[in-house]
Amino acid sequence: MTINEAIQTRHSVRSYTDRKIPDEIISRLSTEIDSCNQESGLHIQLVTNEPKAFDGMMAHYGKFTGVQNYIALIGKKSERLEEQTGYYGERIALLTQTLGLNTCWVAMTFSKGTVKKHCTINSNEKMTCVIALGYGTTQGVPHNSKPMESLCKTDGTMPDWFKAGMETALLAPTAVNQQKFLITLEDGIVTAKSLGGFYSSIDLGIVKYHFEAGSGKTIH
Repeated sequence: MTINEAIQTRHSVRSYTDRKIPDEIISRLSTEIDSCNQESGLHIQLVTNEPKAFDGMMAHYGKFTGVQNYIALIGKKSERLEEQTGYYGERIALLTQTLGLNTCWVAMTFSKGTVKKHCTINSNEKMTCVIALGYGTTQGVPHNSKPMESLCKTDGTMPDWFKAGMETALLAPTAVNQQKFLITLEDGIVTAKSLGGFYSSIDLGIVKYHFEAGSGKTIH
């Protein structure tokens, strides 16, 4: 499965089986996390076989069951931290999908205190959210999307590569499916911005990764 195929098939999953993740898949994910950290300066960490972070009232409120593995998105405090963790977190989540696992982005409904006990977070760092992962009891369901034309604008006709990027951007997971972003093509340069809303900076990073994967172009 390619990354673009993963974009098409990946949906948020909140309920997981007790099937263990094989060592070879954990090794592959760890290698990708190391690469992302080296490239970005983030401090993303993988935690496996740890059920307590999703065993409290908040997780039950969020309708999570069976979560025993997660990726903690951590990095140095900065204005770009949330967007960075969104971008690189989705890169890892989509690789996870190609390896036969399921995922769900989680910002609130888990025990942050428990996660912090199983991760290393330095004094100048912050955890933005986590990504639950494992073998889902289902493959999830597609989310509804706003019309493409409401989420982008161009200074002329829409090139095929831009349309391809927008099609994958529309499939990006966003907080409560808010899709509060705008992608613009002007003078051959693509830019993207948040339109506000909670966790929209994380969403923007996720959307940017999707657009770049679908279009083959870089967002500035």
